Amino acid sequence: MAVLGNIIKAALEITGMVMPDHPHTESQKNVLRNMIGKASETEFGKKHGFKDMLRQDDPSKIFAERVPYHDYDAMHSGWWKRQMEENLPDISWPGRVKFYALSAGTTGKESKRIPVTEEMLESIRRTSLYQILSTANFDFPAEFFQKEIMMLGSTTNLKSSGHHLEGEISGIAAGNIPAWFERFYRPGKKIASIQDWDKRVMAIAKEAPEWDIGAMAGIPSWNELMLKRVLEYNKVNNIHEIWPNLRVFVSGGVAFGPYRKSFEKLLGKPITFIDTYLASEGFLAYQARPDSNMAMTLSTNSGIYFEFIPFNEKYIDDSGKVVPGAPAQGLEETEEGRDYILIISTVAGAWRYMIGDTIRITDKKRAEIVITGRTKHFLNVVGSQLSVIQMNTAMKYLEEVFGLRIPEFTVAAVREGDDYLHHWYIGAEGITDTGRLKSELDNKLKEINKAYKMAREKALKDIRVSLTKPETFHLWIEKNKSKGGQVKVPRVMKENEFRRWKEFADKNP
Repeated sequence: MAVLGNIIKAALEITGMVMPDHPHTESQKNVLRNMIGKASETEFGKKHGFKDMLRQDDPSKIFAERVPYHDYDAMHSGWWKRQMEENLPDISWPGRVKFYALSAGTTGKESKRIPVTEEMLESIRRTSLYQILSTANFDFPAEFFQKEIMMLGSTTNLKSSGHHLEGEISGIAAGNIPAWFERFYRPGKKIASIQDWDKRVMAIAKEAPEWDIGAMAGIPSWNELMLKRVLEYNKVNNIHEIWPNLRVFVSGGVAFGPYRKSFEKLLGKPITFIDTYLASEGFLAYQARPDSNMAMTLSTNSGIYFEFIPFNEKYIDDSGKVVPGAPAQGLEETEEGRDYILIISTVAGAWRYMIGDTIRITDKKRAEIVITGRTKHFLNVVGSQLSVIQMNTAMKYLEEVFGLRIPEFTVAAVREGDDYLHHWYIGAEGITDTGRLKSELDNKLKEINKAYKMAREKALKDIRVSLTKPETFHLWIEKNKSKGGQVKVPRVMKENEFRRWKEFADKNP
């Protein structure tokens, strides 16, 4: 009998009883007040009058009035660059910053460097604990709670750069896991420190039969490639022949929907899929219950303050940035079923920061959201107003109609003469009728998006569909960035980037 598993499961259930759903709006008020208090003696806090804000009954209004929105360039040039290059303390957060997370950014551009403070690491650990606690809601058997967890991320072998260490957030977080968790963590620190992704995955493939994995976590596309390598090396048909107790995959960084079909082909039996929202800026949300339809609970009491700008094209400029003066709302002011641009302030010294994501409030009382896309991945060159969530819906429809797996795709608005068209590249195999595929895609987008339908009747003259192998997208990432970690394929490309992609894809069909 799984005595340890029963003990852990009982502890989780008891903890859930003594820690009922916290009042999210009150938690957010407390988080903001605590953050303002801690940062009041920093350069940022002094400039924006944080001490004076603390005298207010509700600092949120004056906070919104005094602190402007910041994108990465504004935070970096105004604050983070000096603290990073000169190792200065007390710039946008108290103390010196030891870690910086490399954000993948846009293909071909230099990585961003996001500060990761000790308080942010604690925030990530705390939200990770909430995620673990919430598994008690999924009614897994006691044995599950003594199985190992495969966390495939970036290397934990961080690069030393002057006074700090840098790497992707998954590598930083994995290198700072608590000691008690190490007995459950796979592939373990030794393999996780291997710099080369292919060598790291090969080491996993060799050791895989020795592990008893109950859960996996990470970016779906890279986990899928890892599983294929494990199956190939060990000459088995599905992963359950090696890990018979695998029950859960925790997806992070992207919406899991487009990857579900291709992922399920690698399994021997059904498993539970859970979504999380881990970004370079912090662990923002986690799926807390099985019947939420993959919606995630915002981590409202772990050092992150959330604001919401109604998702409206007049509040976004051509580069995908929020325009100054766009009205922000607190969680208590939001509406269910509405899309918002997400703004965050964090214990890493990011203030009113445009993370670049759009979300939809699905349950206001539970503070549950789904990610709907990126402000830069909002395709609206000719008024089509296509969001990534609508694109994902269309891809799921094509999968069902044609019996396909479409884990990867990208699209761009391309000018031809005086007209625009949408050019899609779809990663799928087993279909040759691109004419019908184009027609079904076009009609589905017209059905789910009135603005798109209107655009197709006017300025958007046509759409074009090109097919390529899903692996071509991975080769593109490897060529322009690196394998693994938080690296993702952009769903929407600007025209210049798309020309480079098209040339690459046509050479590597």
